[in-house]
Amino acid sequence: MGWKSLDDMELHDKRVLVRVDINVPMENDRVSDATRIERIVPTVRDILAKGGKPMLLAHFGRPKGKVNLDMSLRQVLPALRDALACSVAFVETLAGAEAMTSEAALADVILLENIRFYPGEEANDPAFAARIAALGDVFCNDAFSAAHRAHASTEGIAHHLPSCAGRLMQAELSALESALAKPERPVGAVVGGAKVSTKIALLENLVNRLDLLVIGGGMANTFLAAQGAHLGASLCEPDYLETAREIMAQAEKAGCRVLLPVDGLVAREFKEGAAHEIAQLGADTVLEDDQMVLDAGPDSIALIHAAFDGLKTLIWNGPLGAFEIAPFDTATVAAAQHAAARTREGALISVAGGGDTIAALNQAGAADDFTYISTAGGAFLEWMEGKTLPGVAALGG
Repeated sequence: MGWKSLDDMELHDKRVLVRVDINVPMENDRVSDATRIERIVPTVRDILAKGGKPMLLAHFGRPKGKVNLDMSLRQVLPALRDALACSVAFVETLAGAEAMTSEAALADVILLENIRFYPGEEANDPAFAARIAALGDVFCNDAFSAAHRAHASTEGIAHHLPSCAGRLMQAELSALESALAKPERPVGAVVGGAKVSTKIALLENLVNRLDLLVIGGGMANTFLAAQGAHLGASLCEPDYLETAREIMAQAEKAGCRVLLPVDGLVAREFKEGAAHEIAQLGADTVLEDDQMVLDAGPDSIALIHAAFDGLKTLIWNGPLGAFEIAPFDTATVAAAQHAAARTREGALISVAGGGDTIAALNQAGAADDFTYISTAGGAFLEWMEGKTLPGVAALGG
């Protein structure tokens, strides 16, 4: 790991520009979920403890380089002050930050207005990056979720200041490195969700790195169809059958076992509690035109559990079925709970990420027992795809 952490930096009497992700959901003018704010607290507190002054850089929504007060960070101030339990001054403009009002100078923490109000941010304009950098003495990136963007506040600024990862970024990079770069083997992954087309790069990268790949959800239907199955009205991407065959061939060449469902819950309606039956799945499966595979079946669950028992590291992205509606959440919940139990026993390192994944693991009551849950979304996926993340590369990683 070539990047530095807060432990490597001298921060006493230093102004520390901290890139954070506090792009939180709002409801009735209040923060409805403060998780992202809570996750930056360790970084801010450690900077304060080392005698530094945190100056927070963040985006909110997508104002596209224009001032839009509906996307002002001022509205997160109450939740930010509650979480940090210290004084936080809000600075409306970069000019205000450059002038440094007496209120800002006396506050423990400074929050700058939405950095995406400036067109130079998303353009990664060198002059704009230099202008931001001039506000501080040290740059700390604690926004892994924005690290796949080469923006001024994530990448450009790091060329002007001594730079390090914040605690959240440090935890994320350490977890992902242990899961994919230098995993304890055997290492496996669950990749689920609706479409193969959105995860081709991910699958192509993983089959060369894994010992086991469990494919679930609508994606599995495309792989089964590529082998000859006729799955009725099931979600499937006929244009990607050859891609699925190529990935299977690549996996075989790399020595990665691909585990597809061998049975599934089949229904004629996509709704809660729909009447369903268990059907065997394979190359010779022929379902009726109005039948849909909506979840993996009990035999598939048993195979997944047995496969997990042989792993030391597990990466999870995407559900195994239509987890939003019962009973088609059965496979996702059962597999998640089994992975959580193995993790609690100390037998498995488990790392998960992606919006649907987090929702599914929370629904299963398994999220708290996973080794690490990434909330980074696109950055998590691009890391898993083997791509270089500009915000990480700029730190020297």
